[in-house]
Amino acid sequence: MPKATPMVQQYLSIKQEYPDSILFFRMGDFYEMFFEDAKVASKILEIALTSRNKNDEQAIPMCGVPHHAAQSYVAQLIKHGFKVAICEQLEDPKEAKGIVKRDVVRVITPGVVLDTEILDAKSNNFLMALHVREGRFGVATLDISTGSFAVTESGDLPAVLDECRRIEPRETLVAGSFREHPDIAAIVARLEHTSVNYLADEIFELESARTRLIRQFKTYSLEGFGCHDWKAGICAAGGLLHYVDGTLKGEPVHLSGIRSYALSDFMVIDETTKANLELFETMRNGEKRGSLLGVMDCTVTAMGGRKIRSWMCYPLLDCRQIQERLDSVEEAKGKPIRDPLRKVLKEIHDLERLNAKIALDRCNARDMAALRQSIEMLPELRRLMGQFEKGHFSRLNAEWDDLSDVGRLLEDAICDNPPITVREGGIIKPTFDPRLAELVRMSQEGKGWIAKLQDRERKATGINTLKVGFNKVFGYYIEVSKAQVGSVPPHYVRKQTLVNGERYISEDLKEYESKVLGAEEKRAELEYDLFCAVRESVARENRRLGKMADIVAQIDVLTALGELAEKNDYTSPVIHENGSLFFKESRPPVVERLMTSERFVPNTVEMDDVSRQVLIVTGPNMAGKSTVLRQVALLVLMAQMGSFVPAEEASVGIVDRIFTRVGASDNLTRGQSTFMVEMQESANILNNATGKSLVILDEIGRGTSTFDGLSIAWAVAEYLHDRQGKGVKTVFATHYHELTDLATTKARVKNYNVAVKEWNDEIIFLRRLVEGSTNRSYGIQVARLAGIPEPVVLRAKEILKNIEEGELGRTGPVRTPPETQPRQTQNVQLSLFQAADHAVLRRLKQLEPDHMTPIEALNTLHALKELL
Repeated sequence: MPKATPMVQQYLSIKQEYPDSILFFRMGDFYEMFFEDAKVASKILEIALTSRNKNDEQAIPMCGVPHHAAQSYVAQLIKHGFKVAICEQLEDPKEAKGIVKRDVVRVITPGVVLDTEILDAKSNNFLMALHVREGRFGVATLDISTGSFAVTESGDLPAVLDECRRIEPRETLVAGSFREHPDIAAIVARLEHTSVNYLADEIFELESARTRLIRQFKTYSLEGFGCHDWKAGICAAGGLLHYVDGTLKGEPVHLSGIRSYALSDFMVIDETTKANLELFETMRNGEKRGSLLGVMDCTVTAMGGRKIRSWMCYPLLDCRQIQERLDSVEEAKGKPIRDPLRKVLKEIHDLERLNAKIALDRCNARDMAALRQSIEMLPELRRLMGQFEKGHFSRLNAEWDDLSDVGRLLEDAICDNPPITVREGGIIKPTFDPRLAELVRMSQEGKGWIAKLQDRERKATGINTLKVGFNKVFGYYIEVSKAQVGSVPPHYVRKQTLVNGERYISEDLKEYESKVLGAEEKRAELEYDLFCAVRESVARENRRLGKMADIVAQIDVLTALGELAEKNDYTSPVIHENGSLFFKESRPPVVERLMTSERFVPNTVEMDDVSRQVLIVTGPNMAGKSTVLRQVALLVLMAQMGSFVPAEEASVGIVDRIFTRVGASDNLTRGQSTFMVEMQESANILNNATGKSLVILDEIGRGTSTFDGLSIAWAVAEYLHDRQGKGVKTVFATHYHELTDLATTKARVKNYNVAVKEWNDEIIFLRRLVEGSTNRSYGIQVARLAGIPEPVVLRAKEILKNIEEGELGRTGPVRTPPETQPRQTQNVQLSLFQAADHAVLRRLKQLEPDHMTPIEALNTLHALKELL
């Protein structure tokens, strides 16, 4: 170790308490990092790595960032999964005796972030805790920036895994003894983009966790939250709360309750389905644009953006709740008042995150001003809301709170354009407090006197270039050039010599300086005290603020869905429990919005559990099979989240889960081939689908040999049709045309194809889904459209023709010279279940043995042998 100075000793003692964090150690205007922290941070932040005590044999590695720009650097470290402990100076260095007292005031972790500059405005940032007790899994989640605190419990491991991946936590907490627990390890291994912390087991102890939650919510028990019997859930939630208390260095006072929910309350959307349907981001580049959320998110507030994402992530299963949302969307769609209402919503800031920052003492005066502006819009929003009466709107109107008392306090106290700092004054209106008004008057009068001093001294001394200035080192001064020094009156006291002049002070100037500076210093201190008092008053109303934030978010989502429905000609679906799906002249919501090269052709899709349960869809590539498949799934999801759908008419029987097996992809990080991934996803479907599920299958079996693939695809389709004697609604797109024969043996299988028209050896995609099967895939024509060189296309046609006619040489298909090619016959898709009609067979079929002489028969037999 290098020589341990008092400062280094202080640093090391604090660092010892936070070994897993990058320690931002405040020194003056910089946050410094030392030792290993400096080496790590300098690389990630791309800042210079220097050293302290450079001349020592063991110099201390060191780097630093300006305190006023620390947020951006913290954000980079958080994005890389690090924790950052903020260590502040706890006393004024001018008044400190010896080394300045310092301590960590908060720890910022990937899951405990309040700074809006780090967070995505329209996405939640979840911290999650996992616990196992008595064979049940407890899952607790918290977005500290919004106060969204929830808990669930289940004994179903696959369901818990799906839920954890749906949550997408940025940070996960687990008891240390569960590090090797096989089920917990399986869950953690499947979580992406999360950092995992293993904490002491006693943090998750049941009774201490229960006590911690009751103390936080200021209640007698947890019965009012519906989770009092969930032992694993309570352990998870209590452990999470303990962790948050430690990182915030204080109680999260804005957490006034916890929402308990059952996994069975919502449609299950697993990670595979979320990715395959591109609900939140595209598979190609991970962007929101091109996803379903990118199309549907017409919200105008950050709160609304998070709410619509949540609704899409958790589609409902209760017909009544869905209908309430649909009734509200219908009213929002039909009333012209929607546009003025959305203009008012645009003026409302992020109430959820403002509320959290105020409650946790992380706000500045600009945050208060933003809250004030938002509250000012609430009366007008309520007036416009009064014209909506259906569905959710009636309940939201009944729960309304203008927050007028909070608004008046902020209007009286906070300046209109306050600075970003809170300790330098200019944040509180002088009229708010008589003491402040007096200090402002004294400061202004003193500054006025000093402003007049320059003119008065110029006249008294005859020095026309005399100037009165100010700096933080010397305060106010009188500056005279070298040439005019001889004219300086004797009562001036020299203070500083410059290259081109001299600086002086006078008794009168110092007297007024003390009045001005003293008044400004006292004013800044008083304003900060008043600001803290106002903040505490507003923080006491955090429950009301949180409730109104949720109301505004719901209004935003419902009116956004109304806007979406009107502008895109969506219709309200009929929601029921009879298991059928019907979409008349429906369109895919994403493709319709993004496609500009051609007019989209709508399609009608009908499914039920009686005669149209399994739909086998054939047709060429690029014809639109995959689009139809995704379209069915997306419209069901949209309907159950409470949205109108792109169709002339729609009827949706409640679906408990959407399964998808779409596309081909490797998982190289887990050593899994395309076919293995395909089979695992298929196994998940076959093992977990119920009679109320919807299954979307696109090209099962492509990852292996043709005959193996067809056999698997056939068996999968049969199994889904026969499952538990009831079957599962399935849309199955395939190039294995043999699967269409299932319709002759299975009562609830129907064949469909996406129609094309062939013209001059080219194909025209009609994009129309029609009943019946097709016997061609038009692969060579599609290859030409994709840009395959013409010689390759022509050779492929020759090979296909030879295969069809059975004219195979020892090294592959015979290249038939163009001039000897027979007249082209009708192209058909070759069957995998019978060999091609060989030339020998065709010749045998033409023979008439009853009319042949013996010698003709022998000659023919010889010719057939040569041909063979």
